[in-house]
Amino acid sequence: MRGGTSVVVDRGRFQDAVTPWDDEDWRAGALDWVADGLGACGLRPTGEWRLRLRPWSVLARLSVEGRDAVWFKANPPASAFEGALTAALARWAPGHTLEPLAVDADRGWSLLPDGGPLFRDVLDRRAAGPEAWEQLLRRYAALQHALTPRAREIERLGVPGEPVTALPGALDRLDDTPLEPEERRALRSLRPRLADWCAELDAVGIPDSLDHADLHDGQVFHPGPGAFTVFDWGDAVVSHPFRSLTVPARRACERHGPQVLPRLRDAYLEPWTGAGRTTRELRRAVSLAWRLSALTRAGAYGRFFPESGAAGAAVAAEGARCLLELCEAPPL
Repeated sequence: MRGGTSVVVDRGRFQDAVTPWDDEDWRAGALDWVADGLGACGLRPTGEWRLRLRPWSVLARLSVEGRDAVWFKANPPASAFEGALTAALARWAPGHTLEPLAVDADRGWSLLPDGGPLFRDVLDRRAAGPEAWEQLLRRYAALQHALTPRAREIERLGVPGEPVTALPGALDRLDDTPLEPEERRALRSLRPRLADWCAELDAVGIPDSLDHADLHDGQVFHPGPGAFTVFDWGDAVVSHPFRSLTVPARRACERHGPQVLPRLRDAYLEPWTGAGRTTRELRRAVSLAWRLSALTRAGAYGRFFPESGAAGAAVAAEGARCLLELCEAPPL
C-alpha cells in the first residue's frame, strides 16, 4: 500500500487463494480509480482500508471524513455486471438497492456508500420475530414483480439468463463436480424428475425476472422500519423469480423453526397473486422452484476468478448436494 495508508486483510478460509489484489499493477490501478471516484464526490479518505479477499471478489471498506464508510468492490469477469446492474436498479426502483458513487463496468469495479445496519444485526439486536422476514419477502417480491418487463434489458447488462427450460442442461454440467459415487448416481437419476418439474413450472406462465440468488440476512441493509436495501448482486441471474425464496426462507427457519415456512411462502407470493392464477397454483409453483433453486448456487463457480478453480468446484459440489437435499424434501 501507499504511504500513509493502513490496511487490514481478511482472507477467511481461503488463505492460499490468488486474487487480483495480489497483482501490484492491478492494485495500483484500483487505488487510483478509488481516489478519483472519491474526489469526484467531494470525499476525502482518512487512509484506512479493511480488505476482505475471497476467490470471487475483492471488497474494501474505506474510511472517509464526515460520513460513514464507503466500499470498493471488484468482481470477477463473469459477474462484472454487478456495478451496472446496481446502478440500473437504483434508477428503476429507488430505495431497493444502493446507488453507486462510481462504476467501471468494463473492469467490474464499484464504489458504494454504506447502507446502514445489516438486517442480521437488527434481527439480533431487537430479537425480531418472523414478521420481519415477511416484510422483507413482500418488498423483495414486489421488486421482482416490477422488474419482469425489464428481464431482457437486465440480461443486456451482462446478467446471465437461466430460463427454467434450460435447467436440465445445468444439471448435466454438474456431472464433473467432485462428488461421492453414490451422490453422482443420485444426481443422474434425478434428471427425469427434474425435467418434468421444469416443464410444469414453465407452464404456470410466471415470467422471468431478476433473482438475487443469495438473499440472506447478511446481504440486506435494514436502515429503518419497513426499509430494506438489497446489495451484493454478483450471483444474480434472470430466471424464474420464485427460485429466490429458498435462501431467505431457510435462514428464517434456522432462527424461528420450520413452522414459519408457510407464512413466509404466502408473504412472498402476495405480490404475485391475481392474473388468473389460483393460490393453489402459486403454491405449487413455488414448491417446484424451491427444489430447482440449488442449481443457481451449483453453477456459481463460473463467477469465480479463473485462478480459483478448486474453490469453484467445491462450491459446485456444495450446490449439487443441496439440490439432492431439496429434491428429497417434502413440498412446501
